[in-house]
Amino acid sequence: METTLVVPDRPTLVYDADCGFCTRSVQFIERWVDRRDRYDVRPWQSIDLAAVGLTVQDCDEAAQFITADGRILSGHRAIASAATHGAPAWRPAGHLLMAPGVSWLAARAYRWVAAHRHQLPGGTPACARPGA
Repeated sequence: METTLVVPDRPTLVYDADCGFCTRSVQFIERWVDRRDRYDVRPWQSIDLAAVGLTVQDCDEAAQFITADGRILSGHRAIASAATHGAPAWRPAGHLLMAPGVSWLAARAYRWVAAHRHQLPGGTPACARPGA
């Protein structure tokens, strides 16, 4: 069976569908943050990565958010962008994640979670990044 890769045509949060922790996190986002379908949420495995300027390594290392104008935000910036594009109640949290003095902490926390996602609730051995 052949899978057709898509090129997102609107803001899109990109995640790793092979990772149970990432999939559970996206389910939370779809249920609580983006309840009105303000942006797409897609696994990187279904996207034509080259067409949007991403690589498998980019997507294996961190969540990605593709903005309407094609900019790519990675890691904690992707999560912050998902929040600022989501339901109004979540927008302040997204802005806070990018605020001076908080952004560096959010980046460190994101990197720790990414490195340990296989050990977190919903995590599976498939979540372990090579070399992590």
